[in-house]
Amino acid sequence: MKTKIKNASVKVMLSYDYSHFEALMSLENDNGLTTKEIDEARKDCQRLADKAVGQYRKAKEMAELRHDGQYQMRNFEHECQKISEKKEGDRTLKEIAMLKQYQDEDWQSQFAYGYDYDDDEEYVL
Repeated sequence: MKTKIKNASVKVMLSYDYSHFEALMSLENDNGLTTKEIDEARKDCQRLADKAVGQYRKAKEMAELRHDGQYQMRNFEHECQKISEKKEGDRTLKEIAMLKQYQDEDWQSQFAYGYDYDDDEEYVL
């Protein structure tokens, strides 16, 4: 008599860059589970853990950009203040463009790097 598997659990754990990612999935079927169904659940758990690592990498990258963006924003504003103190005839084309952007646009948005673990990629489960 072959053993019928009615319950199964699969778990995937990953460590990446001092962070720990874990996915756990339980399966239940009174009619029994095949090893193929259990293996597919394992793959789904692996995909979820891989997705978590990818989102973690992106969040870390965006945090670095936000930090750098704050410096760049202050520098841009300082440069524009210096340009506005010059006589109009002494400004270069680049300086004129920077000043126009500073005055006319939402110039701060170019330095915004938001990210909140959005689902930016489709994963097939």
